[in-house]
Amino acid sequence: MNTTSYRRIAVLDIGKTNAKVVVLDSETGAEIAVLKRPNMAIKTGPYPHYDIEALWSFALDALKRLAGETGFDAISVTTHGAAAALLGEDGTLAMPVIDYEHEYPAEIRDVYTALRPAFDETFSPRLAMGLNIGAQLHYQKTAFPEQFAGVATILTYAQYWTARLTGIAANELTSLGCHTDLWNPKAGDYSSLVDRLGIRALMAPIRSAFDALGPVLPEIATELGLAAPVPVYCGIHDSNASLLPHLVHRKAPFAVVSTGTWVINFGVGGDLDHLDQKRDALANVDAYGRAVPSSRFMGGREFEILSAEIGPVDDEAAQAAIGPVIEKGMMLLPNIAAGSGPFPGKASRWIGAQEASREERYATACLYLAFMTDACLGLIGAKGPIIVEGPFALNETYLTLLAALAGREVLAVPGTTGTSQGAALLTGIRPLSGAATHVPPTDIAGLAAYRDRWYAAME
Repeated sequence: MNTTSYRRIAVLDIGKTNAKVVVLDSETGAEIAVLKRPNMAIKTGPYPHYDIEALWSFALDALKRLAGETGFDAISVTTHGAAAALLGEDGTLAMPVIDYEHEYPAEIRDVYTALRPAFDETFSPRLAMGLNIGAQLHYQKTAFPEQFAGVATILTYAQYWTARLTGIAANELTSLGCHTDLWNPKAGDYSSLVDRLGIRALMAPIRSAFDALGPVLPEIATELGLAAPVPVYCGIHDSNASLLPHLVHRKAPFAVVSTGTWVINFGVGGDLDHLDQKRDALANVDAYGRAVPSSRFMGGREFEILSAEIGPVDDEAAQAAIGPVIEKGMMLLPNIAAGSGPFPGKASRWIGAQEASREERYATACLYLAFMTDACLGLIGAKGPIIVEGPFALNETYLTLLAALAGREVLAVPGTTGTSQGAALLTGIRPLSGAATHVPPTDIAGLAAYRDRWYAAME
């Protein structure tokens, strides 16, 4: 039985590339309805920033439509990390929500690098652009002191949306603990950076991701046509939402590869003692407040770029092309998207692909993504089965290669995205295991030698 009486859960799921509202059935976990739109940044103004009002209009329109079409009894929220909302005394945005892909002037970056805590305090590496929220806040405070002086409350991004829905401001651990520089996972408290920036008094109270903050505000409930009060749950960072169903179902050790714009890898049951901050290894904090060894690269963005270049292919033909690609030594080297991942400072290039067919180039791209994922899993000492969720779970070529490289079983979990499933669990519904495709490791001729050549070509 469910631990709640909710029949259907609406999830507002704002990723870096797309925003969605998903309604899930609490008994089956099935996605009953999905509405989505692109998440576009605005390039004008003081700095590139998210189009918050367009996202809010989309969320309200989608919730209103789904309230009439499918109905829902509760709302949960999940968003990408590396974003914070700065509110004024009146509760509206005092400054735009900065796009984390904005790069700051060198002098501001250098000051921040000297200011931020050591890795063994935060387990948060120094990342490019605004991928550390601490860097964003330092930039906003340094470059725009008058506007920053009007900030009364700082919220993590998922909790900004729950605050708009409920009027209740909160921060939450998964959003504070995802490479922000703001959190000390071993102490379970804010890091020393919060006091160095002088913002401790501005940070909203910390609430559990599992807390129901309150009902939808009356005026919004009326606009949405809600017949009864609908509770809104505190919300969760998207990669940690993907992790949550597996934490409920599985015993450590295991690995989760959460794919979207980013490929986030979690080594559940691992330790924090061997993380290499220079190679984008870090700790995330899960929904229960525990630090989890993690690593990442911008694989979804890279695959999007590659797919646009290569064009449509048949997956069966692409799988058949793996052998010829290995035999001919066609390669794609990192990095397509600069600034992150296990091989920093490397410039992407193709090797031996001048005369390659579309399917061969696709197979080569899948080899690249599998090598990158395998390297990331190695950095966090991941053991046990590998669960792949999100868009890459539908890529059979990638799954076959990853299983072969890792030498252990890969479980592909289908669905629009595991983030929505995980966010729905916050409401107390019964965790659902869902159907997974089992991909056993197979021996692919020449793969081991090809892997050695791939690494050697980077040097």
